[in-house]
Amino acid sequence: MLDVESALGIALWKTGNIPKKEADKISKKANTKYVKIEKVKKIESEIGHDVMAMVKVLSEVSNSKYVHFGATSNDIVDTSTALQLKEAVKILEKDLIELREKLLKLAEKHKKTLMLGRTHGQSAVPITFGLKMAVFAMEIKRHIERLNEIKKRILVGKMMGAVGTGASFGKDALKIQKTIMKDLGLNTPVAATQILQRDRYVEFVCLMGNIACSLEKFATEIRNLQRTEINEVSESFGKMQVGSSTMAHKKNPVSSEKICGLARIIRGFTTPMFESSILWHERDLTNSSAERFIIPHVCVLTDEILQDIKNVFENLVVHTESMKRNLESSDKIMAESVMMALTKKGVNRQEAHEIVRRCSMKKGKFKDLLLREKEIRKLMSEKEVEDALKPEKYLGCTGKIIENCIREKT
Repeated sequence: MLDVESALGIALWKTGNIPKKEADKISKKANTKYVKIEKVKKIESEIGHDVMAMVKVLSEVSNSKYVHFGATSNDIVDTSTALQLKEAVKILEKDLIELREKLLKLAEKHKKTLMLGRTHGQSAVPITFGLKMAVFAMEIKRHIERLNEIKKRILVGKMMGAVGTGASFGKDALKIQKTIMKDLGLNTPVAATQILQRDRYVEFVCLMGNIACSLEKFATEIRNLQRTEINEVSESFGKMQVGSSTMAHKKNPVSSEKICGLARIIRGFTTPMFESSILWHERDLTNSSAERFIIPHVCVLTDEILQDIKNVFENLVVHTESMKRNLESSDKIMAESVMMALTKKGVNRQEAHEIVRRCSMKKGKFKDLLLREKEIRKLMSEKEVEDALKPEKYLGCTGKIIENCIREKT
């Protein structure tokens, strides 16, 4: 807020509205070395207005009669929020870039690590763990793109007085506003009321909710794959770490569970943010109290779960033997591969599907069930059936997809 008051004073001088010495006095004292927070709080308790309390102290210590000249409170508050968001976005973008790098590293490392693909919670067809990580990495890349895209709409300040006309600044109002925002490294709105319109903050909070959804999805995948009966990956577990106060054997995915819990809190802020964008006329105060919770919390909590998920993937334990075991325990997952092989032999695709479906519904080793079918025996040798049942031969262009994802980071 003091940075904004300083920029206002400088802009007033640059546009010829106040003497340079007055701008210098304001700029020199507009910091917490001179404007003591304790004194501001004391005055606020007396007058019931936070911005005016700050203005009173700055006026006193700077001995300038031009402090806050032409401004309204939300000129200062909204521009200050933009400055805070500018810093927050840098941190969040760094988090996202680092997370993407960790995911791509896992994608490259496990490009050929075979595992079960699952749909509806059931065995589907083979994939690699690297592909799973590559898909996650591309999702994070899109969030980075979204964050960069919305900067022009959320990193915006305003300085146009009580109802957005700039009347208090006179003929130089637009020039004053543009000068301030340029000095502060912010964008300038084309039009505003007493406040910036809250669709900007709605977009930001929704993006944080979207990011939180992705992180919860990733964490849920870790939790599912860490289930005892699956045991394909697990969070790292410290030598002295305790999993349960009573079950001494427990190794729980506590970081992933924490991520899921906090992600729901972040998404929970989207509704009050939407509601806070609906204001009377040129503004009312119903948004203010809510925003003081919403904006800081979504920033802090999103950063927190980004730190957690980075740590989870950095230290993730991948149980390749369990992946292999689970893959081998489900030989019928190669049904599609056999169907495609039959189709290439000239069988109608629908007929091939029915033949393989009929075999897969029976109990027994899939290879034996297939070779008992006369339609299959007539067209495919035992060696061809065996080849169709090899998971490593039914990965399509998985390797190329992963390579393309890795290439995308540049």
